[in-house]
Amino acid sequence: MKSLSTLLVTISLIFSCSSPSERPADLIIRNASIWTGNDQNPSASVLAIKSDKILAIGNEDILSSYKSSTTEIIDAEGKFIVPGFIDTHVHFLSGSYGLSSVKLRNAETPEEFARRIKDYAATVPEGTWITEGDWDHQLWGGELPRADWIDEFTPGHPVFVTRLDGHISLANSKAMELAGVDANTQDVSGGDIVRDPDGSPTGIFRDNAQYLITKVITEPPPEQKDKAIVNGMNYMVANGVTSVHNMDLGASTSIIDQYERIRDKQIIRFYMAVGLSNWQQLKEKVERDGRGDEWLKIGVLKGMVDGALGSHTAAFFEPFTDTPDDRGFFVMDEDSLYKWTSEADKADLHLAIHAIGDRAINTLLNVFERVAEENGPGDRRFRIEHAQHLDPGDIARFNELGVIASMQPYHAIDDGRWAEKVIGPERIKTTYAFKSLLEANAMLAFGSDWAVAPATPLEGIYAAVTRRTLDEKNLEGWVPEQRITVEEALKAYTVAGAYSSFEEDIKGSLEPGKLADFVILDQDLRKIDPADIRKVNILATYVGGRKVYSK
Repeated sequence: MKSLSTLLVTISLIFSCSSPSERPADLIIRNASIWTGNDQNPSASVLAIKSDKILAIGNEDILSSYKSSTTEIIDAEGKFIVPGFIDTHVHFLSGSYGLSSVKLRNAETPEEFARRIKDYAATVPEGTWITEGDWDHQLWGGELPRADWIDEFTPGHPVFVTRLDGHISLANSKAMELAGVDANTQDVSGGDIVRDPDGSPTGIFRDNAQYLITKVITEPPPEQKDKAIVNGMNYMVANGVTSVHNMDLGASTSIIDQYERIRDKQIIRFYMAVGLSNWQQLKEKVERDGRGDEWLKIGVLKGMVDGALGSHTAAFFEPFTDTPDDRGFFVMDEDSLYKWTSEADKADLHLAIHAIGDRAINTLLNVFERVAEENGPGDRRFRIEHAQHLDPGDIARFNELGVIASMQPYHAIDDGRWAEKVIGPERIKTTYAFKSLLEANAMLAFGSDWAVAPATPLEGIYAAVTRRTLDEKNLEGWVPEQRITVEEALKAYTVAGAYSSFEEDIKGSLEPGKLADFVILDQDLRKIDPADIRKVNILATYVGGRKVYSK
């Protein structure tokens, strides 16, 4: 998997060994406070760039060696520079559509929820599907919304708006009519249709049951998808994100074509996942076309074991505290999980699989262990996406098995408002267990899960370092013993992100020969009150030595 990136960095290093006078920099940024992410050279004040790569990094004494009459020199005036943030878990297309769709995330009452859908419906033509939304029923006490809340406002608009975790959606009656869903519709394995006592659907569909509706949603035209992706990229660079790992649900290899189509507009780098069940398609594409390049890389598969905590679909060993008859469920049966994982691994494909509840995580670790033993040694870098609620006995297994914990710290300060009432005081001790994983020498990589959470690494770092919940009721941190340092969080957003896509040779830290992807911040995150981290501003974002965002 590393052959392309290794070749690229080798060529770059050969050139970087040339005499500085023969290769003056195109751009030099001086008088900066640089956190490089490189343990061998952790700090610097000068960054020299040639084309799209770092030519040199050091202190003021290297300036004369790399500048010429054509070199652009920028005085950073002491500002903080870090490697470009790598978001290891986004749902890019849905997040991009959500930028222009109805906004329900902070709707605090059922009335506000319904009013926002009513107002949005008035702005789009009749027949247009209203999707995304990212609502949170916990904000109004936990009652799930119903179709009859919005039917009178949307008689001509099919609606399928999703809870912020992506595991529950609300359909209005128009959407259910178009999908042919009624009281006679059979239940779905790995999902749930919420019904009234007479068997009629209320409009709530959990996990796999969502496909009953999504299969009839009208596919947007290519130009609308392209526009959404461009808008999404602009959103990312404004937040300092230079690379993303795209984990769109249910994706086949056709999703890759959408991103190849906008190559001339590309300003961030993509690691594109394909759905686990489509592993053979991906195998064939890799054999035919290769694994891509530093802008668009393929070779990773996204699977799912269970659902999410907020929707009570995460799979636990013990029942939920607030629903004693419910332990959640698997959305993929264990036999299929093992079979597809084993075959994909034999094909040298990368596995990144969603598991949230302790039973789901334990099962997935067992599958990874079995596959590695059966298929023999290899540089697999198996990933568990989310890895939120750990059985204490499984923490050490991440390092032992070489499994990456691909986590989203913003979820901790979001779920922390209500998680204890769902799983109790004991299980929360190893919920979002960042510190415990690092102490066990596990590889911890951070992302956002956008659009489930905002794609804002600074808020993610704030969350990991402070663990202050969004309701400001845990000023010393929710489960404070799991807080980590600023530098540990920075590494999870940079160095570990690159490692998680087999790209540590070309990005993730600021070193000669690596891609010139970096971010300029107005304050040094290491020197301010951690509570102020989320107030820090992104001043500029550079990708491949080119400024793609400026505040």
